[in-house]
Amino acid sequence: MNKVLAGPDEALADITDGSTVMLGGFGLCGLPANLIAALVRKGVKGLHTISNNMSVDKYGIGLMLEAGMIASHIGSYVGENKLLESMVIGGKLNLTLVPQGTLAERIRAGGAGIPAFYTPAGVGTIVAEGKEVREFDGCSYLLERALTADFALVKAWKGDRMGNLVYRKTAQNFNPMMATAARITIAEIEELVEPGAINPDQVMTPGIYVQRLVVGSQYEKRIERRTVRARQA
Repeated sequence: MNKVLAGPDEALADITDGSTVMLGGFGLCGLPANLIAALVRKGVKGLHTISNNMSVDKYGIGLMLEAGMIASHIGSYVGENKLLESMVIGGKLNLTLVPQGTLAERIRAGGAGIPAFYTPAGVGTIVAEGKEVREFDGCSYLLERALTADFALVKAWKGDRMGNLVYRKTAQNFNPMMATAARITIAEIEELVEPGAINPDQVMTPGIYVQRLVVGSQYEKRIERRTVRARQA
């Protein structure tokens, strides 16, 4: 089965207003930039996004914020985006912050068909507000619900026409689990190979989880925040 489409615009054709969309990446690494750009061109509104980060101003998911496309967001870290801060303070966007490990496990659970799980993370903090707390072996745990989505937009290094994917380095953090947790997974890849070219032992996301595939272009290797120390005299 050939899952490769002509381009990102075709791949995103059925995303509609109000859809729940997972966006892979960790910081600016492993971000499906070409799919995000196409989503901005499409101009859908009222999206409910799930992503570890919110990118930065004027790049990645930040472009979706500028276009007024996002109604709510579930994520772990949003400290690099000034526009998001102003939107949340102004009541224009509903933000839910989740401890990073909990976020990863909620997505993994969604892909595994596990509706909820208990975790000690967040006990006794505002994270626990409104959630069930149970005690196991003398310790308190929060009940956290799994996360799923209508669409997952993920970025891989290499993929074959059947949708088998390989990720590199930090891109392995959230992309693979998101690929399992959505009704439709759309993968953006840097290199397309023929079936059989990827060693089965190296496949990180089996093609059964991927419905559509596009080959991206013009990748920018950005650094989320670069700090340098002054040279010593």
